[in-house]
Amino acid sequence: MPFPATHPALERALEQHGYLEPTPVQAAVLGEPDTRDLLVSAQTGSGKTVAFGLALARGLLGEAAHFGRAEAPLALVVAPTRELALQVARELEWLFAHTGARVATCVGGMDPRAERRALQAGTHVVVGTPGRLRDHIERGALDLSALKVVVLDEADEMLDLGFREDLEEILDSTPTERRTLLFSATIAKEIATLARRYQRDAVRIDTLRRDEAHGDIEYRAIRVAPNEIEHAVVNLLRYFESPGALVFCNTRERVRHLHSALRERGFSAVALSGEMTQKERSDALQALRDGHARACVATDVAARGLDLPDLGLVIHADLPVNKAGLLHRSGRTGRAGKKGTSVLVVPYNKRRFTERLLDSASIDAGWSGPPLADEIRAKDQQRLLDDPILTQPASEEDLTLARRILADSSPEVVATALIRLHRQRLPEPEDLFDDVRDSGQIIPSGRPRGGTAYDPMQEGPTGPRPSHSPGGVGAEWFRMPIGRQNNADPKWLIPLICRLGHVTKKDIGQIRIFDREAKFEIIAETEARFRQAVKGAAEGDIRIEPAAAPPAADRLRGPRPPPHQGASQGPHPMARPGPRPGGPRPPGGPKPYAKPHGGKPKRRPN
Repeated sequence: MPFPATHPALERALEQHGYLEPTPVQAAVLGEPDTRDLLVSAQTGSGKTVAFGLALARGLLGEAAHFGRAEAPLALVVAPTRELALQVARELEWLFAHTGARVATCVGGMDPRAERRALQAGTHVVVGTPGRLRDHIERGALDLSALKVVVLDEADEMLDLGFREDLEEILDSTPTERRTLLFSATIAKEIATLARRYQRDAVRIDTLRRDEAHGDIEYRAIRVAPNEIEHAVVNLLRYFESPGALVFCNTRERVRHLHSALRERGFSAVALSGEMTQKERSDALQALRDGHARACVATDVAARGLDLPDLGLVIHADLPVNKAGLLHRSGRTGRAGKKGTSVLVVPYNKRRFTERLLDSASIDAGWSGPPLADEIRAKDQQRLLDDPILTQPASEEDLTLARRILADSSPEVVATALIRLHRQRLPEPEDLFDDVRDSGQIIPSGRPRGGTAYDPMQEGPTGPRPSHSPGGVGAEWFRMPIGRQNNADPKWLIPLICRLGHVTKKDIGQIRIFDREAKFEIIAETEARFRQAVKGAAEGDIRIEPAAAPPAADRLRGPRPPPHQGASQGPHPMARPGPRPGGPRPPGGPKPYAKPHGGKPKRRPN
C-alpha cells in the first residue's frame, strides 16, 4: 500500500529515504483528520517518529509549499532521554528538508546558552527533554504562545522516570486549543489519566500485536554458569558477528567492567550509561552507527527509542527485571523490517525466573548452551570462504602484485597467510562448558561422584548420582566455615562455591553440612584449577580451604526411615544425615533433621 497523499515536499523526502509504503502506525495516524488528538500505542521500531512527523507537517503546512518565517515554535516534541530527543530531531530534519522548517533541540547535557540563542533566532519545531524544556519555559526563553501541536513520545517512559510534574507544567504552559498527540508503548492507568486531562476527545489507535512476540526478532536463551557470563558474551559476539550489537547490563559498574573486558579481548566496543557526558554518549552512538564500533555495552538508558541501523544483535548480559524491560531492550533490533536476534544469558540459578519472564511476554525462546569455541571456529572458516573479497574483481595493479607474490611463494603459503590475516582481527573465543543441551536432561556422569545430581538447567535436585567409594576416590574434599548454625543450605552454597572457585555445578560432588562447617567434593579433573582459584579468594569472612574427607559413616549414612516403614532403601546423598541406627551420633557429626521415633519433629530453621 503506498503512502497516503501528504504533501509534495514530504513525499519527496520519503522517496529519497526509501519509504515506499507506510507501516501500520503510520497508515493509522495519517488516516485521521489533522485536527484530532491521538492516543497511540505501537510496538517499538514501528516508525512512530515518521508517523507524527508527517502528522505535524501536514497540519502545519496546509496548502503552503514551505514554512513561513521562523518565530515562536509551532510544534513541540517531548522525549524522555537525550539520545531519543536528538534522534527525533535528526529524523524530522530530513523529513522536513524540502519545507524550509527549522528544528531546534533543548536537551539536558547540552549548552543551554546555545539553545537559548537558537530559540531567540526563531524556530518552527522544538524537540527536547522535560527537565530542560521546563527550565527554558521558567526562564522565559521558550515562548509557547503560538504552539499548535504537542507530541509526547514514549510517554510511559517519561512517567517512569519521574517527569510527571515537568510534563504537567509544560502542558499547562501551552494554548488550550492546541492538538495533542500522545505516543506510548503501553496505555497504563497513569497514561490514561494524563490523556483525559490534556486531550480532547482523543482517537485511540492501537497497533500492538498483544498475542505474539515481535515477528522480526528471534529470541534465544542460553544456559551458563554464573561465573561464565562474561565469557558467554564474548562467544556470542564472535558467533553472530553482527555489524552492530547492544549488550545490556543492569548497573553502571557492570557496564564499565564488561566494556573494559571486551576492549581487553580485542573487540571494538563503546560504553553508554547515564553517568557519561552528553558528548561521550553521542560519540559512542555515532561510532556504532558509523561502524567504527561493533558492540555497545549499555544500561537501560539505551533501551528506549534509539534507532541504530545494522543492529542485528541484542545481548542481555544481565537479565531484564520485567517484561517491559525485555521488550524495549530487544526492540532495538528487528526494526524497519530487518531481522534481529535477542539473546538472554541465563545463569543456571535464574532458569525459572527467565521462563516466567518469557511467558509473561508471550515469547517462545529457543534454549541452548552457549556457543562453544569449536563451533565459532567452524563459523569463522565458513565466513572466510564466503567473504566477498575472494570473488570481487581485481584491478590490474592487484593482479600484478599477486603474480609477483605467487612467483616467490606457493599457493599454499599465500592461502595460509590470508587465513592468518583473517584470524588476526578476530578475538579468540572462550572455552565454555555445557554438558546439558536440552532442558530437563540430567547431567551424564561417566565418572564417580557423590551427592545429589543438580541439573544446571533446573533449580532443584533431579535424582541421585552414583556415590563415591568410602575413600572419596576421584575427588578432593574442601571445607568452608559455614554450618547449620548459619542456616547453610546447598541452594546457596553451590553458587557460592562456583563463584569463589570458578567452577560449575557439574564439578561439585557430595556436600556435607555440620554444625560449624560444610565440606564438599571437587572432582579430580577440576581440583587443581579450583585449588588455585580459591587461594586468597573470599566472600566476606568465608574462605575455602582443603580438608580431610569426613568419616565414611558420616558420608554414607542416609536418613532414618519413617516409622513402620522398614529399613532405608539407600541413602539420599544430598540429604542431611539422620541419627545413627545403633546409638547417639559421634561428636561433631551432623545432627538429625527429626527426633527418633515417637518424638515431635524438629522444626528446620528458616
